[in-house]
Amino acid sequence: MPTDDVIDPGAIAMPQIEAKGFSFTYSGSSNPSIRDLDLEIERGEFVLLTGPSGCGKTTLCRCLNGLIPNFFAGHWEGEFRVCGIDIAKAKTYELAKLVGHVFQNPENQLFSLSVEREIALGPENLGLPRDEIRERVEWAMEIVGISDLRGLAPYELSGGQQQKVAIASVLAMRPEILVLDEPTSFLDPKSAKAILETIARLNEELDMTVILVEHRLDLAARLVDRVLVMNEGELALDGGPREIFGKAAHLMGVGLPKVTLLFQMLREDGLDVGIPIMVEEASAILRELLN
Repeated sequence: MPTDDVIDPGAIAMPQIEAKGFSFTYSGSSNPSIRDLDLEIERGEFVLLTGPSGCGKTTLCRCLNGLIPNFFAGHWEGEFRVCGIDIAKAKTYELAKLVGHVFQNPENQLFSLSVEREIALGPENLGLPRDEIRERVEWAMEIVGISDLRGLAPYELSGGQQQKVAIASVLAMRPEILVLDEPTSFLDPKSAKAILETIARLNEELDMTVILVEHRLDLAARLVDRVLVMNEGELALDGGPREIFGKAAHLMGVGLPKVTLLFQMLREDGLDVGIPIMVEEASAILRELLN
């Protein structure tokens, strides 16, 4: 029988992430970092979380992995549940089994002497049998495409390779939710594209819920199912990429895909055109206009 705090996902249809009237204010601050948040995210969604600096994105991610309220103290109101667990009652290690977090700079979470040892660390901390640890390490390296790097030290790798190792080390824990905090910020465009495509493939093949915090919207817009725009601690916009980027998200400091911003400017100048989110769509629109 499930407890009061953990609900069998097969027994009741429920969001995987759910917030109701949730607000959080850090200790020592007078302004809430999150204000009256109502949010539902279903299993398997690929969600882009964006907004200007200081809007509450990082605070929301800290709620997902239990750092709030277990590590960062403060005052909260309302409810916030992850996989049926009330974060106000959960221990960090409980949520760590369900939510994997990949940091902005992979060097902040890689410290073992080899890629293989780095990926094995999480399953070892779970106390899993040796054979299962080995199976998880092999699976994670293969699915991310780094099996050939197993014997190398993380500091010998490129930024893109390090980020793949960081993702693999989280995947070896078999989380239900993958949270990535600006994983492409230290990468060149080619490496960033490869990382985001890898994340999209994981979302599709494993039916894993992905929460991606990202500012490089030109790359991410074509891959995600849903966009959440936060502003001053509030959820300002919530919808599909085409819907959100067609609105005034750029007025909140959100850097829209360049092709989307261009066509918004054309509309403001009186040209009746659709709003693309990809270059291929823009090309098709322009060809139709020229014909």
